[in-house]
Amino acid sequence: MPKPRTFVLFFAFATAAHADWNVLSVESEAGRAGIEHRHVVVENTGADQRADLDLAIFSGKSCTLRVIDNPAGQTLAAVMKREKCACAVNGGYFDANFEPIGLRIVNEQVIAPLRRARLITGVLLASPRGAQIVRSREFSRAQKIAAAIQCGPFLIDASQRVRGLNDSQRARRTFAATATHDRALLGVSSEVSLADLATILVTTRIAGDSRIERAMNLDGGSSSAFWFARENGNAFSIPAQKSVRDFVAVAPK
Repeated sequence: MPKPRTFVLFFAFATAAHADWNVLSVESEAGRAGIEHRHVVVENTGADQRADLDLAIFSGKSCTLRVIDNPAGQTLAAVMKREKCACAVNGGYFDANFEPIGLRIVNEQVIAPLRRARLITGVLLASPRGAQIVRSREFSRAQKIAAAIQCGPFLIDASQRVRGLNDSQRARRTFAATATHDRALLGVSSEVSLADLATILVTTRIAGDSRIERAMNLDGGSSSAFWFARENGNAFSIPAQKSVRDFVAVAPK
């Protein structure tokens, strides 16, 4: 079986003076429906800190978002094999009874309502306009919405880092983003703070020529998981350390 086509680039981009985050390396491989998997290593020279990010970058013209409910607590890899999606990450927060916290729309059906809470300030959704990230207060059912998941906090808005993000607690992170050139991203990172993740997304070119416009945090820590279907039929997978209630997936249109 042929090996996946992989490009390895080594370079460093200058970042804003206050950030000190530089891209050290990028590994890229193609998947189904034009989706790109990128493994990016970044470094904060001032803090002697490195972070690894795995991203799935896709176009809203050829792909659509899905929210997949997982009440049985199956692994991401098992669910993706059944659902035949092209890539996915873990989804949103859930309580001690394994019930979703915040809005969930699955296959156009609301399975959990929108909530007003300080932490879950954003909604990732799929509509006829493609993948979008909106503030919870901006959310409207006026347009036809096939999938939606409420989580947070917001990390990036109008291509600027959101103020007030925690800069001390480091953990694995899962996130979603929308970018210029009709691109959207799903990703996971190694242990960083929310403030550092937002800075990385804004000040480094992890998405190539696309500039990230909005981004929001999904459930992280031991919930973080990433799965990507390679062109040759194999999969790249980062498993979660515990069962999660739902997944955000990308499927070809």
